[in-house]
Amino acid sequence: MKKLRTKEKIGLHPVMMLLVLSFITIIASGVLRFFNVQSTFNKISTITGDFQVTTEAVKSLFSLSGLKYIFTTTVSNFANFAVLSNLIIILLGIGIMVKSGFLKTIITMMTKKAKKNIVTFALIFICIIASLIGDLSYIIMVPLGALLFLYGKRNPLIGIIASFASLTCGNALSLFFTSNDSSMLNMTLTNAHLIDQTFSASSWSYIIVMIMLIIIMSFVLTNITENYVAKKLPKYEFLEEESVEDELVLTRKQMRGLLFSLGAGLIYLLIFIYNIIPGLPFSGNLLDYSQSLYIDKLFSYNSFFSNGFVFVVAVFFVILGLSYGIGAKTIKNNKEFIDALGYSLNGIGKVLVMIFAASAFINIFKQSNIGNVLVGALTNVMQNSSFAGLPLIIMLFVFAVVMSLFQPNILFSYNIVSGVIPRLMNVGINPLFSQLTFRLGSSVALGLTPVYAYFIIYLAYLENYNQSNKPITIWEAIKYQLPYAIITAVVYLAFIVIWYIIKFPLGIGAGVGL
Repeated sequence: MKKLRTKEKIGLHPVMMLLVLSFITIIASGVLRFFNVQSTFNKISTITGDFQVTTEAVKSLFSLSGLKYIFTTTVSNFANFAVLSNLIIILLGIGIMVKSGFLKTIITMMTKKAKKNIVTFALIFICIIASLIGDLSYIIMVPLGALLFLYGKRNPLIGIIASFASLTCGNALSLFFTSNDSSMLNMTLTNAHLIDQTFSASSWSYIIVMIMLIIIMSFVLTNITENYVAKKLPKYEFLEEESVEDELVLTRKQMRGLLFSLGAGLIYLLIFIYNIIPGLPFSGNLLDYSQSLYIDKLFSYNSFFSNGFVFVVAVFFVILGLSYGIGAKTIKNNKEFIDALGYSLNGIGKVLVMIFAASAFINIFKQSNIGNVLVGALTNVMQNSSFAGLPLIIMLFVFAVVMSLFQPNILFSYNIVSGVIPRLMNVGINPLFSQLTFRLGSSVALGLTPVYAYFIIYLAYLENYNQSNKPITIWEAIKYQLPYAIITAVVYLAFIVIWYIIKFPLGIGAGVGL
């Protein structure tokens, strides 16, 4: 009998796919520029705060000047790619927490007797709440999500997929007023005042819907993770160094290490928190007093948080890991301390290659202006459509989903889209409800687009824990996120429609209608 030989099909490696996407973008920009594809719209000037008529046209990179741009900016763009520097700094802190044994001990303690779905729910809930710290949440929660499941004797890929899905789909949800919320609200008010000079809002305008949606989405995303995603993933084979004892019995050294780390971490946190509280003796040193709102004092572009929060978190992790290592005797000298700092950077070569390819693709796509032109064009469609009421709100939601695939910078998109607020007000829709609709729609598909800078973090960690001989392709990474995006879109849209019909308040002093 003839022996059949099968050849394992290997998909296109993520790096190769990013290079292909870069090439396609270059060709597409040339074609679109040849046909003079552009859009004209009103947007708010970030300098004066006034409206200005702006025309965005596709820029051709399929030209001598375009190719010069690519060759002259690729290196500097990679060096300045925020994802790279933030990731390396955070990995220093995570490395020492792992190497000292702090994370293994604390996670094993928390998850040993906890039910699987409770651990998943806790991770997802924390990821959604973590939107308060902005994009830094991806750098912190994706690797910690992997370790949470790894030390809980489950497939770390589940933790990576669930944490990234929660961070993207829950990007619009926050119990607290964030810097993005403040910026978007200012744009909303500027446009609303064209119709009603007395219109106002507060930081509590969305508190009711936020509480409800955070709870609903935590349960929904947990259900998707446990009942669909976890069952689709291959079995994870634990290495010897990854194994966890069936019965956790803390030794005296481990207990002392935990006491040292929790004590040192608490002191650090108290000092830090005191310095972001205004009005107390010698307090508030880390606030930007050029701003009026407290949230802007914390998260404005010139604030300590915006410029130094990554390092603050990294130092916190180092303190936890080092103090545990000293107490548990797992770090005995300065050489072991330095080795522990670099532990998570071992074997990071492939990750750096992926980040380089991603930074080049994102730079090329951004320079082509395709995303900006699309946002402007869809905004014009809304402005000129004959829809009113609920159909117009649904259109805004759907367009927000599409826009985020090509322009994941939510503030940039909303600066343009907020121009439709006067039209929505003229048909009786509250500007705050319009802002909420856009914000929810824009978070649905963030996890599906490689144009989003933090998609590469998700992809890199999937590959880092991949035990197959085949690389995890971009399409596979997207397929893992697809059920989350689809169900999130259904939940958000249903929520918007129901809220529009019953006219329930959004928060304190804010409703659906005017």
